[in-house]
Amino acid sequence: MVLDITSAGVRWKKRRDGEPKVTGKLKYLTDMVFPQMLYGAILRSEHPHAKIESIDTKEAEDLTGVTAIITYKDVPGLNGFGIVIQDQPVFCVDKVRYVGDAIAAVAAETKEIAQKAISLIKVTYSPLQTVTDPELALDKSAVKLHKGGNLLHKAAFKKGEAKLEEVFNRCAIIVEESYHTPRQMHVYMETEGGVAVPDEDGGLTIYAPTQHGFKDQLQLSRILDIIPEKIRIISSPIGGSFGGKDELNIQPYISILALKTKRPVKIHQSRRVSIKAGLKRHPMKIFMKTGSDESGNLIAHQVKIIADTGAYATLGPAVLDFAVEHSAGPYRIENVEVEGYSVYTNNGVAGEFRGFGGNQITFALETQMERIAEKSGINPTELRLKNLRQTMDPGPVEQQIVPTDGAKAVLTEIIKSPILQKNTATIPSGQWKIKGRGYSITMHGGGLGYGRPDPSGARLSLNSAGKLEVSFGFEECGQGLIPTIDMIMTETFNCDSSDVAIVIGDTAKVPHSGSSTASRGTNMVWLGIAKLKAAFIEKMLNAAEKQTNMTKEKLSLGKSGIWFCEQPEKPQRLILTYRELATSLEELPTVFTSYHFPTTPHAIDGGHFLYTFAGVAAEVEVDLLTGRVAVTKMDHVISAGPVVNPMGYLGQIEGGANMGLGFTLMEDAVMENGRYMTENLDTYLIPTILDIPKETNVFAIEGLVNGDTYGPRGVGEIGTVAVAPAIVSAIHDATGLWLNRLPVQPDEILKAIEQKALIG
Repeated sequence: MVLDITSAGVRWKKRRDGEPKVTGKLKYLTDMVFPQMLYGAILRSEHPHAKIESIDTKEAEDLTGVTAIITYKDVPGLNGFGIVIQDQPVFCVDKVRYVGDAIAAVAAETKEIAQKAISLIKVTYSPLQTVTDPELALDKSAVKLHKGGNLLHKAAFKKGEAKLEEVFNRCAIIVEESYHTPRQMHVYMETEGGVAVPDEDGGLTIYAPTQHGFKDQLQLSRILDIIPEKIRIISSPIGGSFGGKDELNIQPYISILALKTKRPVKIHQSRRVSIKAGLKRHPMKIFMKTGSDESGNLIAHQVKIIADTGAYATLGPAVLDFAVEHSAGPYRIENVEVEGYSVYTNNGVAGEFRGFGGNQITFALETQMERIAEKSGINPTELRLKNLRQTMDPGPVEQQIVPTDGAKAVLTEIIKSPILQKNTATIPSGQWKIKGRGYSITMHGGGLGYGRPDPSGARLSLNSAGKLEVSFGFEECGQGLIPTIDMIMTETFNCDSSDVAIVIGDTAKVPHSGSSTASRGTNMVWLGIAKLKAAFIEKMLNAAEKQTNMTKEKLSLGKSGIWFCEQPEKPQRLILTYRELATSLEELPTVFTSYHFPTTPHAIDGGHFLYTFAGVAAEVEVDLLTGRVAVTKMDHVISAGPVVNPMGYLGQIEGGANMGLGFTLMEDAVMENGRYMTENLDTYLIPTILDIPKETNVFAIEGLVNGDTYGPRGVGEIGTVAVAPAIVSAIHDATGLWLNRLPVQPDEILKAIEQKALIG
């Protein structure tokens, strides 16, 4: 069954957090104010690579209103952070490695005083040679940015014949190209910020955006040299993240300052500072060589990926592993050889970003498929179908996965899109614009992958207010997790939203549920509630049986409370409200479960087990005078299992698609010699309401293969992954030009227009 998510017939449900968000009543973490609160600021390096000769804070210390200045000497514990590799210093000691490295921080009575104090700190630098080209950084003669050299991580995959070149010699068709993708910003509305509040026992409560409160707690315990339990992380609600707040940002600085001053300390980074210091999507150079026989069977595929991770690791290794894993995507190719390199440079730090390496590799792969089809004279759909993975096939790196027909399902449906029914580029009469159409497909692994701890937990109880209280250690960062939990709870227990209480985003109140990343949240919520259901109902009905003296076999949970049905043919009646039951009990029913995200049993680093699939069709309009591209229509077909929250589903796919559109047509945080050329949103353009398609349709394939009991998959990332190649295919349809570099450059399109003589 294919569900039209955009149709009026789809059920909608009001979001609990909808009204306060759209009315502006909701307080984000960076809106918070506490009594006696100080304001912090961070001094960051203006050099991409330099030796620190001295740091003089005396003049800043003498400024009236300054209460504390801290440097590396004030870090109580580990002077480093990073989700996996703690190679980024809280404060630099003797060297800076990128423009944005932290050197000192100030707490003062006002924001203005804090900023003034930062300007008075004198740092003497000796500039060092910068390393900005990741390929050159791998050369033996390159300056070494870290003790282990400039190679952060290498990943590889190989299958088939030992000598791939011999296979290429047998190919009838070969397409060989290098693809380049940009450094993209997350551009969340709420930039990095938060407040640290000290308590009398030497502990802290930290209100700061994150996607993994317990991981922040662990990292901060190392930095502050105090036990994790003395650090409470309150992380919801968040004004956007997309992966960019998965890593620590301001938390170490407000924490150390709060402990030193014994007062609450707040830092909220400006957009300029956020751009300079925040994470970006990994720029990648992808060399891809693909060969087929005369019939269009893909028999050879060679890939080399070079990812610029910038000055520090964060999740660079995992992003690279993901790109390597998805290098052949939903296709079965006999002989594959993939090498990937994540490289340190003096550029801005690149890390986790919606799509997690999938966007970059899918752009290259799907463009290759289109070009092979064109070169061989085979219809692109026929070529894809000939090489598409089948239901029982292993995963992209030959690992065991859940049987799935998602690839064929999305391909079969997306080619029905009305957008694709016109086969040739058209120029509307009397206009200087030409339209083109194209499509692409992709697959995307959910969860963290093999070899990476991916635990989760959930708690369900009847609370003292008579609510069915469900608790998860997840964060609401705009993805619609709260209404998703609401819908799963009300459907599972046949109750109303008013019967449900949801607790998330507070390490003092929730179980450890893992990160709100990797498209895992919806699946983990569904699985957790499913695991708790039977035990919770049993406890509730046992308690109700004692209170009512009615046999529990005739009792059930429902709207507002416990319902009784004397005989199957007779209507049920409410006999005990949840509030009445809670009031009558000394011990409230509570159940807890712990579990893991489903993982492949094959020992392939980062290999995934559950996948979502997407097909995207796009119509573009190319201006023949300027070379600029507008996307006028877009259709999406998503295979991710049952739809839990239609409104959230639609929002994630549409929002992800718009982010993918920016990645394709306009976004690039350009750097020269280690310095950002785009310092604010006046020069870094993102799609607005005028740039997004006037017509977007989203269709969901809800079916799963028989025996697949893993439930709904998350759709937070899949909507953005296949957008770029669909747009590039449509541009080719209009102009005849195959693009290998993003974002699309109008001057390249103009050259193609001139060569094709489209404007006479």
